[in-house]
Amino acid sequence: MSETKFLPPKRNALFTRLVQSIFYLVMYFAYQIKLEVSDRDIGILKEIDDKRVVYLPNHSNLDDGLVMFLFSARLGQLFHYIVAYEAFNGFIGRLMQLVGAYSIRRGVGDRSSIIQTLKILQQPQCKLVIFPEGGCSYQNDTVMPFRTGGIELAFKAISKLKNQTNTSSDLYFVPVSIKYFYHGKTNLQIDKALRELEAALSLQSTDKNFYQRLRQVSEKVLTDLETEYQIESKVKSDWNQRIAKLKQHLLNYCEDKLNIDSATQLPNRERVYKIQSILADLSQSEPESAINLRHIKLTTVRLLNFDAIYDGYVADEPTSERFFATLDRLEREVFKIDRPKSRGLRKARIKVGMPINAEQYWQNSKCDAQKTIKDLTEAIQQKVQANLS
Repeated sequence: MSETKFLPPKRNALFTRLVQSIFYLVMYFAYQIKLEVSDRDIGILKEIDDKRVVYLPNHSNLDDGLVMFLFSARLGQLFHYIVAYEAFNGFIGRLMQLVGAYSIRRGVGDRSSIIQTLKILQQPQCKLVIFPEGGCSYQNDTVMPFRTGGIELAFKAISKLKNQTNTSSDLYFVPVSIKYFYHGKTNLQIDKALRELEAALSLQSTDKNFYQRLRQVSEKVLTDLETEYQIESKVKSDWNQRIAKLKQHLLNYCEDKLNIDSATQLPNRERVYKIQSILADLSQSEPESAINLRHIKLTTVRLLNFDAIYDGYVADEPTSERFFATLDRLEREVFKIDRPKSRGLRKARIKVGMPINAEQYWQNSKCDAQKTIKDLTEAIQQKVQANLS
């Protein structure tokens, strides 16, 4: 099995400060995103400016990392970021390393990334961003279950600091909620997106109700996927049951094709990352077989795209943001794109929870580490969700 090279941070403080100074313009004109954060929240974080801090934000879309960099500029701090290995492409990848990002391979025990994280966590001015969902949920105001790895590593770092003389072991966890809001009316953009999807799927709709048109497009996409993977399903049956059946079938399809044991004890997302890791190794060691692996890779992309989706997400709260989150998923599938085009100016609103002193929980972890880490992870997840809601 080939080993993918670890990409370490190469943060240049002067260069990072320079990029920070102009990045609000880049975000506004290139990505149509404007940051909103209250003076109160900035004040809360300024009080622990000289402490080690792990920022734990939700991860609703691919722009979250850019928003966190913009947030670092607003705070006047230099962050490090743990980023999926696949994101480090060409010039952008090198730029990411220069501003403090480093890679992690999901689905495997990435020892190099773990060692780097422990090293950063022990630095006196550590400011580290970890997305505990482990990937994009593609939903603006709900979170997926948080992974425990970031908190577990922080506790290990505290243990190491305790063994060093004359060294503070202060470390804080900060729950961060990122939520996007579209500026102005969005009816024209929703109608345009629906018309493009309807045309691509050869659908004709005379219904003026956006939600009914969205359901018609979604039904066609779901039925097409069931047909492609030869899944028998009653069209009138419960959508959530059909979605769950589709996900399980796609996971089994990938594992069968690669002749690997089904890791049913893992969450779906973790199973997908394991499959993607194996695919990456196969593509490097046997390039001639890459064409045979393309459909398996496409299947994993589909699994991640639809991982958190459920019927009722838009109906429960038919906001522009929920419409667009669902339309983005459908466009990724229908048009085979990674990043749907911008719909217009968005405000990225950040709200932080009260910083949590990790050392207090570290003391408890000496009695029952697994329970302490699990309980703290769930508490941070609940705080992030509460601030989103």
